[in-house]
Amino acid sequence: MGSITAKRVNFKKTVVIDVVGLSESVIGESTPFLADYVKRNHITRIRPMLPAVTTSVQSTYLTGKPPSKHGIVGNGWYDRSDSEIKFWKQSNHLVLAEKIWDKAKALDPNFTCSKMFWWYNMYANVDYSVTPRPQYHADGVKAPDCYSLPEGLRDELQEKFGVFPLFHFWGPKTSIKASQWIADASMYIDQKYDPTLTFIYLPHLDYCLQKFSIDSKQSQSDLTEIDSLIHDLVKYYESKETNVILLSEYGIVPVNHPIHINRILREAGYLSVRKERWYELLDAGASKAFAVSDHQIAHIYLNDKSITDSLMSMLKGVKGIHLVLDRKAQKKYQIDHERSGDIVLVANANSWFTYYYWLDDKKSPDFAKTVEIHRKPGYDPCEMFFDQKNRWIKLKAAYKLIRKKLGFRYTMDVISLDANLVKGSHGAVDIPKQYFPILISNQNVNQQEVKADQVYSLIWKSLISRF
Repeated sequence: MGSITAKRVNFKKTVVIDVVGLSESVIGESTPFLADYVKRNHITRIRPMLPAVTTSVQSTYLTGKPPSKHGIVGNGWYDRSDSEIKFWKQSNHLVLAEKIWDKAKALDPNFTCSKMFWWYNMYANVDYSVTPRPQYHADGVKAPDCYSLPEGLRDELQEKFGVFPLFHFWGPKTSIKASQWIADASMYIDQKYDPTLTFIYLPHLDYCLQKFSIDSKQSQSDLTEIDSLIHDLVKYYESKETNVILLSEYGIVPVNHPIHINRILREAGYLSVRKERWYELLDAGASKAFAVSDHQIAHIYLNDKSITDSLMSMLKGVKGIHLVLDRKAQKKYQIDHERSGDIVLVANANSWFTYYYWLDDKKSPDFAKTVEIHRKPGYDPCEMFFDQKNRWIKLKAAYKLIRKKLGFRYTMDVISLDANLVKGSHGAVDIPKQYFPILISNQNVNQQEVKADQVYSLIWKSLISRF
């Protein structure tokens, strides 16, 4: 921090808008505002880091450190102490490095920060924050809700903008409504509290680019929707004389090859399951090896280290796998951390890893056809698709909703198990540059590309500079 002291700091109001999935590949006729905005400002590619997934990249942007230092090796990982796979945890204490707001607050106690839906939001040392936090009732009902700091902000926002539209944030009903709610809430908080630094997360593109091809009418329509929303946010913040940074965590590449890595491990005799009722559960603690799948990344955890060499040899022969990284090789990609798998797999650009471990769909677990991000031992993009094999699936979903409203127990088992439906993914590093994440701002970086850990410095530069 050099000679900068609290008395000399003159922070410039800055907003960082995370447009998930934004890359040069999607900017065009359907995004007139963004196309023009790029011409008037500076655009820089961000070289994809490993893993190029939400929580890891955001943690790097906010700390300036790689996963080997901040510990966020994916959206989920295996907890060796309790032998459980845990995805989408929310405590900021999991990020094991100083965040940018900590540095700023140490220099100026008047500095304030708003964190709107960026991950690991809960208990972060920020002043204002909102993040999804459903209510899980004893009767099995999952009710939409959110968590806020200060606590009363949650009720204030939901009274003004309605209950946070959780089922439009993730699941088969995803839509612009969630991103619109986040944008409206962000501007409301800015008007009320005027934070020095604001982080805003807009997930809308993440949905369509994983569900549909980029050329589809639905994708083009969604691009126009997010373009309009970005226009409103940028114009608002520019009217407040705010430095605006638009960026993304990753670009989404077209895929056509799902890799059922846990089925491969099971068929080779490495993965164990436990039978309950009619279905099977992955038994991580009893398995010699199993995978925690996360888009185009898979962490392989070993309970029997003697199989390492033979397993690596087998994995190198699996179609669609680009990299097989042991502990030594992980250091090159700065993903070597105690939370990482003993082996880390990276898929080819056109491939991705499912979490599926059962060999017969009739034995899939009861949560497989539900939106259940915490119980599944891996990321499941099929949660965005209704089961297309059932022609009455939407009527079934409507019936389940009626049962919910009447107070009856129900299971919303309407999700597809067909991994071939997925059209886009991310996480890998060796992808065409048109799919690289990007950063757009009024700062001239003087580089066509930067590393992910350099984004921290660019945000800091915006804070301490005036343009």
